[in-house]
Parts: sequence; structure tokens; C-alpha cells
Amino acid sequence: RRPGLSGALLAARAAGHTHVILDGTLIETDRIHTRGPTPGVDLWWSGKHSRHGGNIQVVSAPDGWPLWTSNVRPGREHDTTAARADPDLLDLLSQWIDDDHKALADLGYEGEKDLLLVPFKTPAGGSLTVNQKAHNRLHSAVRALGERANSILKITFKALRRWRGCPWRIGDIVAAALVLLHQENGRTT
Repeated sequence: RRPGLSGALLAARAAGHTHVILDGTLIETDRIHTRGPTPGVDLWWSGKHSRHGGNIQVVSAPDGWPLWTSNVRPGREHDTTAARADPDLLDLLSQWIDDDHKALADLGYEGEKDLLLVPFKTPAGGSLTVNQKAHNRLHSAVRALGERANSILKITFKALRRWRGCPWRIGDIVAAALVLLHQENGRTT
């Protein structure tokens, strides 16, 4: 009963949403060291969060309601890498996007700025223009509600605050939590 992304995006369009928000979240795990592809780098260790965990991509409605979750990727992967690893995520978002529908994301997806609307990054040793700063403030205000999706999942389901099983199962557990959340609230979009 895991929600499919194409169905979630069709429902978002039918609900009249002008945009969706893509954001990654780390589901912490009590995983011991697992050798990664790079010598000396732990597969599940997130340097950004300084803890072990799995990276889950979440697509949400403009009000922060979670619509879809990805399979898990190792915590060492950045959001762009995790999004690219999903076989359908970026392709389906590119099909959904048009003049009236956008996908917003944070700077973690800077590598996909041709597809996703991301804020401007301040250049090293430089500063942003007035228009770029205004764009970033508006982008942040619109995207802020979408940040709730990860919080709703983690607050509602204690198992998502710290997973104690095999980290490769995190995606299935998050998907099950999403289905329960949709069922309990009678809402998918």
C-alpha cells in the first residue's frame, strides 16, 4: 500500500497545488560501523548530522502534509545524490513541473537547480544581490511549511526518531508510517 509518486503528484495537481516540496531527512539508527565505498568512511554515518542514519526523501504538499517517501539511502549521501539514486523521483518531478506547477527544495539540491527551485547560494567571498536576497526570503517562506512533513512523520511515529533494526529497512518503515498517517487522518493530499 506504499503510495506511488506518480499517484501522489496527480493527486497534488487535482487538489490544485501549485507546488510540491522535496526535502530529505535523516532517520537515526543505532548502527555500528559499516564500511563504505570510500576507505575510512562509514556507510551510514552522516557528517552533517554527526550520527548514523538513513537518508529519506520526502515530497510534501504546500502545507507540509507528506505525500510520498523514498526508499532509504545511506546517511553519508547528500540529498542530491539520494534523489538521483531513486529511479523515478527526478523524472516524475520533471514531468509534473510546468508553468503552473513547481518543485521547491533547499540548497541540499543545488545540483538539480535546473529542475528544482532552490535558493541562491552566497558566493565565496561575495554577497547576494538585493533581488537574490528577496528571492531567498520568499522561497524560504513558501518552503517553510513543507519542512513540517518530516516533523509530522517523526513526531507521530516514535520508531522514526531512532530506528533500531537493519538500516536498509528504514524506507519500508517510513512508507508504512506514511500509509498509517494517511489512513488515520483520512487525507492523502
